[in-house]
Amino acid sequence: MNEKILNQNDIINTEIIDSYDLDCVFSNNPINRVKIKPLPENKNEQLNKLKEKIQNIENCELKYNASKIVFGDGNIDSPIMIVGEGPGQKEDELGKPFVGEAGMLLNKMFKAININRKNIYITNVVNFRPPNNRKPEPSEITKYSNFLRNHISIIDPKILVLMGSTAMESLFGSKIKISKERGNWKEIIINNKTYLTIITFHPAYLLRQADQKKYSWKDLKIIRKKIDELGIKF
Repeated sequence: MNEKILNQNDIINTEIIDSYDLDCVFSNNPINRVKIKPLPENKNEQLNKLKEKIQNIENCELKYNASKIVFGDGNIDSPIMIVGEGPGQKEDELGKPFVGEAGMLLNKMFKAININRKNIYITNVVNFRPPNNRKPEPSEITKYSNFLRNHISIIDPKILVLMGSTAMESLFGSKIKISKERGNWKEIIINNKTYLTIITFHPAYLLRQADQKKYSWKDLKIIRKKIDELGIKF
């Protein structure tokens, strides 16, 4: 039998290891230092988390006076996202945006440019019905604007349609007038991504001011033209 002869360094190293009272296992296999990244959340998971955040909002008169949260409706993978003002009575009852008279007009408007409602995604600036269907106050618009930006980022549309002055103010501020800005393409950056955006009148406004429908029809044709230019399919 051949005995392994330990040199002085071997003896010293062994004594050091023994002095720490450690159970050491030596291996010739390489150490795997690659960190496994968690899988990114899908849209449904992200939307559910956002909805939960909004449901848990504090110090909000809108939430305390509403019956239900009105979060969103439609195809979450749609290239078209519509943002309205806030829920009305019917929306508050059903928990879905644009289901009252304004919703029926919205459906007709987009059907006129060959787009079915089920192929778009719809939400509002605020997700709880304002008392007496009043317009959301500036502080409320500001409070919900971060939620809206997150919502847009998750849906990630190719075209963003802002319907009404409240939707316009939530993303572009209150210093501009919808009568001058409607029908013009704009760009807005959210989470380092640029979104092609257009402003038009809210259907509820058109129900009160029928003479303004001709301008909305012009806007709809502009939207249809851009959809065709971008080669968007539904």
